[in-house]
Amino acid sequence: MGRRRKALAAGISAFAALSMMSGAVLAQSKTVHPNTPEEELRYKGAPAAPLADEGMKQTITPGAPPVSPEEFERSKKIYFERCAGCHGVLRKGATGKPLTPDITLPKGTDYLKVFINYGTPGGMPNWGTSGVMTEADIDAMARFLQHEPPTPPEFGLKEMKATWKVMVPPEKRPAKKMNKLDLENLFSVTLRDSGEIALIDGASKKIVKIIKTGYAVHISRMSASGRYLFVIGRDAKIDMIDLWMETPEVVAEIKVGLEARSVETSKYKGFEDKFAVAGTYWPPQFVIMNGDTLEPLKIVGTRGMTVGEQDYHPEPRVAAIVANHHRPEFVVNVKETGKVLMVNYSDLTNLKMTEIATSRFLHDGGWESSGRYVMMAANQSNQIVVVDTKEGKLASIVDVGKIPHPGRGANFKHPKFGPVWATSHLGDDTISLIGTDPEKHPKNAWKVVDTLKGQGGGSLFIKTHPKSTNLWVDTTLNPEAAVSQSIAVFDINKLDKGFTVLPIAEWADIGEGPKRVVQPEYNKAGDEVWFSVWSAANQQSAIVVVDDKTRKLKAVIKDKELVTPTGKFNVFNTQKDVY
Repeated sequence: MGRRRKALAAGISAFAALSMMSGAVLAQSKTVHPNTPEEELRYKGAPAAPLADEGMKQTITPGAPPVSPEEFERSKKIYFERCAGCHGVLRKGATGKPLTPDITLPKGTDYLKVFINYGTPGGMPNWGTSGVMTEADIDAMARFLQHEPPTPPEFGLKEMKATWKVMVPPEKRPAKKMNKLDLENLFSVTLRDSGEIALIDGASKKIVKIIKTGYAVHISRMSASGRYLFVIGRDAKIDMIDLWMETPEVVAEIKVGLEARSVETSKYKGFEDKFAVAGTYWPPQFVIMNGDTLEPLKIVGTRGMTVGEQDYHPEPRVAAIVANHHRPEFVVNVKETGKVLMVNYSDLTNLKMTEIATSRFLHDGGWESSGRYVMMAANQSNQIVVVDTKEGKLASIVDVGKIPHPGRGANFKHPKFGPVWATSHLGDDTISLIGTDPEKHPKNAWKVVDTLKGQGGGSLFIKTHPKSTNLWVDTTLNPEAAVSQSIAVFDINKLDKGFTVLPIAEWADIGEGPKRVVQPEYNKAGDEVWFSVWSAANQQSAIVVVDDKTRKLKAVIKDKELVTPTGKFNVFNTQKDVY
């Protein structure tokens, strides 16, 4: 099966503060950023930017230096690929500082060029001296930033319906499972840069099917019944795959915006498979859809006031969404405003939402072991937010390490402190263990009861399994190759003994390439752990399977169709929230 293989985008960060800088600091920032770890820079600047190719009108700001149409297009592309993640689509500021004309115009072109070229110790990369941007790029960007930011188009019901397709109507789908696949041990694997997923059989380790999807699928989610697989690309395209068909196929698709990260389905008793929901980065909103056709039913905007300062924010992005098992609700993270929305889907006409004020820059997260409390990372606030989904209220906010990035986290019983949920971090080498049992261990509940030291910063995912005594921690974005290409594993019963390092990329034996190891994922039985060995799109990648009990290499999955594999989602574990 041939396909265009895009070069894997490189890049490190969006630029940050426009604060004054002394000559000594400026000289220092030519080579290093002493206050900002490189793994943090890599995370902030990870390019995605479907918006980069959207047509937008150029607005001329009086008094700003001229920018030609060609320079505008080039600068717009650079901004959305490198900067929007931190500074926002409208440049109003997010995790980075505002870059609107009222700030940039008084500074002037020369001033802005210095910062773009040399960077700052606070987190702005040295785009020029690092060779990422040319002198012409820097000059054009400095002038571009003094004009009003171009605004991407909105995306409402009309636009969604224009992209909505039902390839196989529900009445024409199988009434029972028509294949011999062991669906509960099937893996949905993101092939990031080819815009596809691979369905891989957990037992044979063979690719069952390659399915075309949106670009850079962010997550795969299962319907409550385990029949339908939903995937969403960063370009906001959702594909609904029927796993009961003779060969699994896309039966419906829709584009719900211009950039997105999250999709989920209803799981409350009586509403299983009835609704699907997706949240977008642009426009800032979420949409509830029919669960078996993806027909868009209800769109809800998330623009509004931030927690704390209560300032208006024009683009609060929707990050993670999980389905509540205790009520007919979706739990929706609104990133920039720091709000968790409990969205009741039992009556879409008279929609009811409970707004819970938490902490800003909500990102990903998952359930603790009882399934009552959901743990959400407020990453740039260095906190974990705990929401009681049974009572519909905030339970706690817990301070952790720098930039928590748990994926869905890891649940296990600590030998001393009882049930805990764990997160690793992008900004430091720690793993925070939070007590999660307010009934039997009330003194430990919603506190960091233990802190482990890992290989380094740059971790994206942490994982264990109820049947395992291992805790696996990746360090995908660490600047040291030996660290990013390996995995740290702790014995849960001997956490004080530290970790063992396994050379996952070396075991893959795939030759040259960055070979970053990412996202441990268990099979259904909990006796295997799968790792993606992620190289560039024009280089060999692989999936390495490790025996969980012996920690020995069990299998390596190599195939020319495994283009930049990243996220892997076991059907049973994803459906049942096993982590």
